[in-house]
Amino acid sequence: MLKSLSIQNYALIDSLQIDFDKGFSVITGETGAGKSIILGALSLILGQRADARHIKQGESRCVIEGVFDISAYQMQPLFDTLDWVYDGDECILRREIWSNGKSRAFVNDSPVYLNDLKEFGDRLIDIHSQHQNLALNDNLFQLNVVDLLAGTGNERLTYGEAYTSYRSAEQMLKELRLQARKNKEEEDYLRFQYSALLEAVLQPGEQEKLESELEAVTHAEEIKSGLFTVAGLLSTDEHSVTSSLRIVKDTLQQLQQVYPRVAELAVRVESAYIDLKDVATEASHIFENIDFDPNRQQQLEDRLSVIYDLQKKHAVSTVEELLQLRDEMGVRLQQIDSLDERLASLEKEVEMKRTVMLEKAGSLSRKRAAAAPAIEQQLMNKLAFLKMPNTRFRCEFTPKSDPDATGADRVQFLFSANKNRDLQPVSQIASGGEISRLMLCLKSMIAGATALPTIIFDEIDTGTSGEVADKVGAIMEEMSKQMQVIAITHLPQIASKGQAHFVVYKEDTADTVSTRLRQLSPEERVAEIARMLSGAEVSVQAVENARVMLGEK
Repeated sequence: MLKSLSIQNYALIDSLQIDFDKGFSVITGETGAGKSIILGALSLILGQRADARHIKQGESRCVIEGVFDISAYQMQPLFDTLDWVYDGDECILRREIWSNGKSRAFVNDSPVYLNDLKEFGDRLIDIHSQHQNLALNDNLFQLNVVDLLAGTGNERLTYGEAYTSYRSAEQMLKELRLQARKNKEEEDYLRFQYSALLEAVLQPGEQEKLESELEAVTHAEEIKSGLFTVAGLLSTDEHSVTSSLRIVKDTLQQLQQVYPRVAELAVRVESAYIDLKDVATEASHIFENIDFDPNRQQQLEDRLSVIYDLQKKHAVSTVEELLQLRDEMGVRLQQIDSLDERLASLEKEVEMKRTVMLEKAGSLSRKRAAAAPAIEQQLMNKLAFLKMPNTRFRCEFTPKSDPDATGADRVQFLFSANKNRDLQPVSQIASGGEISRLMLCLKSMIAGATALPTIIFDEIDTGTSGEVADKVGAIMEEMSKQMQVIAITHLPQIASKGQAHFVVYKEDTADTVSTRLRQLSPEERVAEIARMLSGAEVSVQAVENARVMLGEK
């Protein structure tokens, strides 16, 4: 329940502190005094969007803070899900809005996301205003009312899981069928490309070897001529390098016998001599084995042409990339080949999940239908209490052509306030006052079926007066035995039922106008009720009537 509300620098409010108690509280005041301003400030800590225009003129920021008692409402699972600190008894919601448009939200002094705050706020307070009566015309709202009153929470949860699973599988099947159609369009070309890569019989590192060999074949004559020259200079000619080097070696070896200092030189020359002899021998061997083969050159060029064409076609630069493409195409073709089998398997899975979903939908529909007569009778009894004795009401269920997230039922509230009128949809037949009373009755029934801590009625008494207004107040008073009820009202009959009575008024100063609120004493309540009864000129009779109304309470 809402324990207190603090507002600073919001609209016409400079500073306001309201302490609430459990039970039934009423807020009254003249039109334009600022009752809606207080409700607007409260909505901000419940997660509504902020607007910097709401900040009091001349101020840089506004702050709204609400203290809630949540000890009886098992809120810890939600706190754990949202990773909030759970106190267990009390929770403080705060909203700060700056003139530059920035806004922050806090729960127990920890910053939170606005969407999370709204989800939490929906569990704390139901603000019911006149415009919310329009929701009664909405079929989804009507269905949710039936589910709340029928207690279908578990059935809707299990159905929702089955529905989500079915729709997910159905989407997968749709995507797979789309892929199958796309594959069929691409399959022939893909197989052609794959066959070309297979027929090429590519080998890793092949391109580099072929290019190296082609380079050698292409320059065979040049290479052979060069090797002949090298071999000749090293060993064949009379004055070849190796011949001269042998003479140097022999000379040094002889000298070292009489002059040891040249021994090292002799070793080095001998090593060079041996190396050059090996070079001469190897050059001669290579020269003898090099043979220009025009056919081999053509073979190399043809093979490389195949590789280059494939690389150009697939926009790659290496054989390894072509091999990777070939393997990927192979996998893709395997997938295409197995697609029919996968489609058949997924079709069976979808059909199985649809069967489960329809079974769960059937269970949900049966529970709704079973609860409908009691809901109808309870609502008609409450409307009779509100001076609508001839009301007839029915929850009409029709099956949906295709189940959606809410089940297989479409519900329509049929209504007639008169004996001689056929039942028709609420939106087509009910007047504003009838809609208001119908919504109040539904809210009171919902209050008995849920554990919502607080409900606020914002001037929902349009079209009611006299004894009907008294009955409306009685229903609110009865609801307050199960939850905290706060009513903003213009009707003295409702105001007189409250356990606590607050009045909103404007205070003029030399510089500004401010909205104020204070709790009334018993005598002040008499004066306020009398004002509501008679207007600006409070008569003695109005005061007496006010005392009677409060005394009856």
